[in-house]
Amino acid sequence: MSTFFRRLSKATPIAFSHSFRTQSSSSHFRFPVGAIAAISGGISYFYYFSEPNLAHLDQISEETGPKTALVPDKWVQFKLQEKAKVSHNTQLYRFSFDPNLKLGLEVASCLITRQVCEHLYEMKFVMAPLGEDAEGKPQFVVRPYTPISDPDSKGYFDLMIKIYPEGKMSQHFDKLKPGDVLDVKGPVEKIRYTPNMKKHIGMIAGGSGITPMLQVIEAILKNPDDNTKVSLIYANVSPDDILLKKKLDMLAASHPNLKVFYTVDSPSKYWVGGTGYISKDMASKGLPAPSDDTLILVCGPPGMMKHVSGGKANNWSQGEVSGVLKELGYTEDMVYKF
Repeated sequence: MSTFFRRLSKATPIAFSHSFRTQSSSSHFRFPVGAIAAISGGISYFYYFSEPNLAHLDQISEETGPKTALVPDKWVQFKLQEKAKVSHNTQLYRFSFDPNLKLGLEVASCLITRQVCEHLYEMKFVMAPLGEDAEGKPQFVVRPYTPISDPDSKGYFDLMIKIYPEGKMSQHFDKLKPGDVLDVKGPVEKIRYTPNMKKHIGMIAGGSGITPMLQVIEAILKNPDDNTKVSLIYANVSPDDILLKKKLDMLAASHPNLKVFYTVDSPSKYWVGGTGYISKDMASKGLPAPSDDTLILVCGPPGMMKHVSGGKANNWSQGEVSGVLKELGYTEDMVYKF
């Protein structure tokens, strides 16, 4: 393990250097037609493909070679370079690729990972058999993740993954070893951020839902011409569950346009932040007031989403705003649900 990752693994919560961020590059793709089941909050996708449609960066000709590591509409294999423990249930993974390329993400966008069903040990895959569908086609578990590394970085990207006991994909990540390969597709654009698009952006994040928020925060703070104010409310179970706290505190201390408020369900003896679920009073004090110049971003587990903003509609559109945000007067055009 490198000195850099060794430092990260000892940080609780983890402290990242300025080289750990998340932002741009333009091509994205639409989901292929297939059988998809989605679960709000963690948005879980199950894809059934008759062909893997897998691209290898070293097999693309130099004439038509990629401008970014991600190839729209194709699964690309990325090798795990290092992994480090962030907290009792969260790990950091660094995947490597051509050092001359950027990954290729928009703000705000994510990438898609899949867990394949065959055992190809000679290719150093770590794969759990998921079986086949009724037609005998391979079945894949697919999940979206937002990298926390700077998209301008070349040759690598970092994912921060919370490991769930029953999570098919997170258990797959937990078993990965350096040298193993992960299939990735993307980017998938969520909401297109442009500098100064709103005067004030409010954010409500729960647990690992902090990753898309960090992507937007760092895009704003790294741009000296972006005057957007950002107010973040970050909810977790306990102080030990707060991810990226040292990084967020460092960013807030050095940028007056960023304000961060933490709340936990189970506070420690010396906890000085908020306590309990995000309340109407907490949101009214910690977020910008409803207006045409306000945007509220929400990302977290299904229970938090339901309480704060309401979940997405059955067709996975944004749906109506409900919960705390509706009570405070926010409308659909003022709220975006990741």
